[in-house]
Amino acid sequence: MPSTTRVPFRAAVHRAVGRSVAPRSATAPRSAAPRSTATRALLALVTGAVALLGVLATAGPAGAHAALTGSDPAKGSVVRGAPEQVTLDFSEGVAMSDGAIRVLDPRGQRVDTRKVRDTGTAGKVQRAVSLKPGLGKGTYTVAWQAVSADSHPVSGAFTFSVGKPSKTSATVPQQDKDAGGGTVGALYGVGRYAAYAGFVLLIGGAAFVLVCSPRAASSRAVQRLTVTGWTTLAASTLALLLLRGPYTGSGRFADVLDLGALQDVVATKPGAALVSRLLLLAAAALFVSVLFGAYARSGGEEAAHQEAARQRRDLRYGLSVGGTVVAAGLAATWAMAEHASTGIQAGVAMPVDVLHLLAVALWLGGLAALFCLLRWGPAPTGTTVRRFSRLAFTCVTVLAATGLYQSWRQVGSWSALTGTSYGQLLMVKVLLVGVLVSVGWFSRRWTTRLTESPAAASASARGTTVPARRSPEGVTARTSARSAPEAPAGQQVGTIDPVRAAQLARQRAAADAARERQEREADPQRSGLRRSVLTEAAVAVVLLAVTTALTGTEPGRTEEQVRAATDAARNAPGGPVDVKVPFDTGGPDGKGTAELEIDPGSSGDNSLELRTTGPSGKPVEAPEVKVAFTLPAKDIGPLSVPLKPVEREKGHWKATGLQLPMAGKWKVAITVRTSDIDQVTKTTTATIG
Repeated sequence: MPSTTRVPFRAAVHRAVGRSVAPRSATAPRSAAPRSTATRALLALVTGAVALLGVLATAGPAGAHAALTGSDPAKGSVVRGAPEQVTLDFSEGVAMSDGAIRVLDPRGQRVDTRKVRDTGTAGKVQRAVSLKPGLGKGTYTVAWQAVSADSHPVSGAFTFSVGKPSKTSATVPQQDKDAGGGTVGALYGVGRYAAYAGFVLLIGGAAFVLVCSPRAASSRAVQRLTVTGWTTLAASTLALLLLRGPYTGSGRFADVLDLGALQDVVATKPGAALVSRLLLLAAAALFVSVLFGAYARSGGEEAAHQEAARQRRDLRYGLSVGGTVVAAGLAATWAMAEHASTGIQAGVAMPVDVLHLLAVALWLGGLAALFCLLRWGPAPTGTTVRRFSRLAFTCVTVLAATGLYQSWRQVGSWSALTGTSYGQLLMVKVLLVGVLVSVGWFSRRWTTRLTESPAAASASARGTTVPARRSPEGVTARTSARSAPEAPAGQQVGTIDPVRAAQLARQRAAADAARERQEREADPQRSGLRRSVLTEAAVAVVLLAVTTALTGTEPGRTEEQVRAATDAARNAPGGPVDVKVPFDTGGPDGKGTAELEIDPGSSGDNSLELRTTGPSGKPVEAPEVKVAFTLPAKDIGPLSVPLKPVEREKGHWKATGLQLPMAGKWKVAITVRTSDIDQVTKTTTATIG
């Protein structure tokens, strides 16, 4: 009887991570082959995609999905009297706390009451803040900050003037500049990418085991892949929850551990979604432990006894139902807080988004699990590869249908597809999906060759693989006796050093594993399939980065709405038109300036005020003042304006009902008479909007 060997603790630790602990010697083979160039390339692509996402995040605040479409007073406008409030119109729902709208006077002092009100009616998204009474003339700055309904922070600033523009010392608050950007914004972007990647690996890896290869439940490579997905998703979700406060607020990394801000975040829709995701991950942890514990130990597809097979089927059914519920719940935490939760047809868009995310996870996560089997074993059978091929085809079909709907919903027109950042990124994503499908066609060809080979057919009939890698741990016990040296004469076998016997057994197992790896690398069908799957995985990494960038980009439909509103505001009347004309009639006290104000300064009905002042700034009384308008480009005019003096105000005249039929550069002729014989006519131009 061979002696019972006791494995040292160090050997057990290394064995848990799949590496041999045999000391290197001149005769002992290496316990693990050097990392292949293909693996290095995949890791480099993953690192590069994360780095690219970080660069995009540091380039500026994330593209907002709610945008300012209008305001009252309008951006850059000049109003005659001080308004009682400032209102902001948005393209979609926003969350605003008190103090989120700041109105600063020319000296930089706040003149708003801080209380933000919802004044929207009939589906219009509008917020307002009241202003303090008695505002003077000059230029006022409006700075605002909000969180859009799809969880992204938005901010901006503009100015308007009361009476006439003036110099201003007001500056936009720093927190409005930092929201969604800086270091916190970059970390938040990386966290979102990691969350998507973790979701894909967790759901895809587990589904691959249940749908394509139950035997893969015993594969350490697939186990590590799935557990890594769970860990990545849990860590990134917790990080996003902590970063959420400064991401949408101050932008300072020091506020990550602010418990008050964290409490406010949990009360919001995005915060509730992140907390729900953490709770679902607790259920996912139980699912993973059963999948790679009891299910993996239940004997694989070739369960020996009928009762054991029945129990395994029941366990598989329960895991399938429970896993589907958990996976759909995790996908819903994105759907309920991002793109799908706002805009048109939100009730349809959210379940469609859940299907889209699940299809991505099953396809790309299953692809990663298949690569693990091809690279680290046990090598997948032809049946496994065919099952995954059918699953991938189904996922691509679902992605095409749901992606087409989402594209229409978020873009809406050909001009938005080609003329907006969202549309251009969407075209890049479609191109990458096309590349994935094309590479997948080569994978299907290799799958056909693999399953049609005689060796594969016979192995499939026997329920084995060609060649199947034996685990070093599984070989240790079987080879310990034959690998032990012969005992010297007169010495009992049981007295052989058990540590030395175990060491020799591990060396033999490592040598067997290296030989089997070389045989597997020499198989042209499996090598070709492995290269094809690696290419798919590399493209999938880039595709995931583009998808993450899309979630932080303003949809094309919204961008076009904002562009149209901006153009309309640019073409709208810009406020009263002021004209100043110096004059000199040549008589005593005949020098001065005529100041003309046309309100609103647009085509149609206008009012006009004229003031005459001397060099000292005091009003100059003139017996007669005339004003006439001419539009040379259209041969219109002159149009005389009947001015009336304002009672008790020296040098002040008014006129109402001035009709300027169209916009353009009008010629204004001002005639001033200061005595019976001293008179002068001066001309200037005024642009009427």
